[in-house]
Amino acid sequence: MDLDQEQTAARHWFEHLRDLICAEFVAIEREAGSEASFDYTQWDRADPNGGDGGGGVRGVMKGKVFEKVGVNVSTVGGAFEGEFAKSIHGAAEDPSFFATGISLVAHMANPHVPAVHMNTRFLVTTKRWFGGGADLNPPIPYAEDTAEFHAAMRAACDAHGDDYYARYSKWAEDYFYIPHRQVHRGVGGIFCDHLEGDFAENFAFIQDIGRAFLDVYPKIVRRRMNTPFNAADTAQMLEWRGRYAEFNLVYDRGTLFGLKTGGNIDAILMSLPPLATWS
Repeated sequence: MDLDQEQTAARHWFEHLRDLICAEFVAIEREAGSEASFDYTQWDRADPNGGDGGGGVRGVMKGKVFEKVGVNVSTVGGAFEGEFAKSIHGAAEDPSFFATGISLVAHMANPHVPAVHMNTRFLVTTKRWFGGGADLNPPIPYAEDTAEFHAAMRAACDAHGDDYYARYSKWAEDYFYIPHRQVHRGVGGIFCDHLEGDFAENFAFIQDIGRAFLDVYPKIVRRRMNTPFNAADTAQMLEWRGRYAEFNLVYDRGTLFGLKTGGNIDAILMSLPPLATWS
C-alpha cells in the first residue's frame, strides 16, 4: 500500500506501541516465573477489486498471569461495500477507506486482576480522523484500581482539553453498556471518535492515551496478580466474561467493522475470553 506522511506516522506509532506493550506484558510473565511469550501471525486482507488490501499482525500470549491477551495491529484499505459505507464517517459519498490501528484485550488468570481493553485508530475516508480509548473491566472491582486507571486517563485528556475527560469518560460510560442486561461492561475509562481537523494535535492525544495505558495498567496487574482467590472468585470471573462476550458480539462497532471489511477472523475475535459461563 502507498501511504502518505500522516498514514505512515500513524502506522509506525501503533506498531511501536504494540512492541512496548508486548515487552511489558512478557516482563510481567517473567516476574511470575513463566516463560510465556507472544505468538505472532501475519495476515493479508484480500481486496475484492484485486488491489493491495493491506493486512496486519495478530499477537496472542497465553501465560500464568495473562490467561489470554491479544495485541493486534492492522493497516488496511479498499472500499466499503453496500450500505455499510453509509454508517462510516465520511464514506457515504465515496466508499474508499484507509484504516490503521492497534487493538488489545487482556483476560487474566487471577479474578482479582482486571481485564482490560484498549483500541486506538486512524481512519481516512473523505475525512481523516482518530478514535479509540481504553476501559477497565474487573470481575472483582477495587476502588483503588478504578481510581488509578481513571486518573491516568484524565491526565492524558487534561493535557489536550479541559473538557476532554468529562466528554470522553461519559462517552465510554454510554458506549460500554449492555442494554439487554442493563449493566455496564466494566468500570469505564475513556472513548472518543471522529477526532478530525488538526492532525498533529489529535495524533498527540491518541499517543498520550497509549502511553497512559502502558504506564497504569501494568501497575494494576502487578498489584493484584498474586492475590489469593477461590472457586467462588473464579465463578464470578467466568460469568462476568460471558457479559463481556455478549457485548463484543452484539454491540461492539469494532467487531462489526472488522467483519464488514474482510479482516482476519481470528484477529477480530481475539477479544473473546478463553473460558466463560452463562447461568
